Amino acid sequence: MKSGEASRTAEYNALFRALESARAPHRRLIEDRLARHFLRPPFRGLAGLLCAAGLGGAIARFIDYYQPGVRPSVVARTRLIDDHLRAALDQGIAQVVILGAGFDTRAYRLAGMERAAVFEVDHPNTGAVKQARIRAALGAPPAHVRYVAVDFSRDSLPEALARAGFDPARRCFFIWEGVSNYLSETAVDAMLRFLGRAPAGSRVVFTYVHRDILDRPQRFAGGTRLHRRLKRLEERLTFGLDPADTPRYLAERGLRLIEDVGSVDYRARLLGARGRLLRGHEFYRVALAEVGAAEAANPRAA
Repeated sequence: MKSGEASRTAEYNALFRALESARAPHRRLIEDRLARHFLRPPFRGLAGLLCAAGLGGAIARFIDYYQPGVRPSVVARTRLIDDHLRAALDQGIAQVVILGAGFDTRAYRLAGMERAAVFEVDHPNTGAVKQARIRAALGAPPAHVRYVAVDFSRDSLPEALARAGFDPARRCFFIWEGVSNYLSETAVDAMLRFLGRAPAGSRVVFTYVHRDILDRPQRFAGGTRLHRRLKRLEERLTFGLDPADTPRYLAERGLRLIEDVGSVDYRARLLGARGRLLRGHEFYRVALAEVGAAEAANPRAA
């Protein structure tokens, strides 16, 4: 992330959600009416006009040509994580922590979120931009949302959460989306160990990339082009895992893997046959884990 700016990838993801929300109700995976508010003013107005004119599909097709697989993978993973979150709320979890919240809008758009205390954790730069956009769109953030500004290079996450009213003795659902691949191995290890110390029954959904994308990007469709783009944005990929090693890696940190799904499979699950035929972004994965004993693990992998 460039100094003094919000994450540019967070803005791109908001654009993808805005385009998906412009699709017909029976075709869209998500509805996010706030997403366009996180675009910079020129793009916000242009995207709004094009979507209103029914040209949102043309924009999506151009993005898919220029960056194969990225947009549908982001949209499908958003819906997949939404579904995991809904299930956790139905199971009575009443605290949600969104780590590296970016321009995530789940606290505002998903039914039932008002019953939970939602802690949005992010770098002060991105957090400040988000809060300004939320105030412009809603007037004031909902009472159940707490913003937690953390610079992980110098701030303590447990202390910051405690100041915001987080109860470490209660079960929690943690979302860590689109973050681990930009961190160091040490930082990822520290975060997962922190999550593994949450009360038993707490759950974590997080995304990660196959480690081969770090030094063998040519193995994946569009991988080399993605490396060049992220270098320009100063948001390089720095951490990945081998999916075959993920259950052990998590177990050593107090987490029992429940499901680990690659983008090819979660696109197919949510987009049907056309999702399986898409190329690009095959290195991206979504894992769901629970705090608890690893011996009981019977993870679903795809």
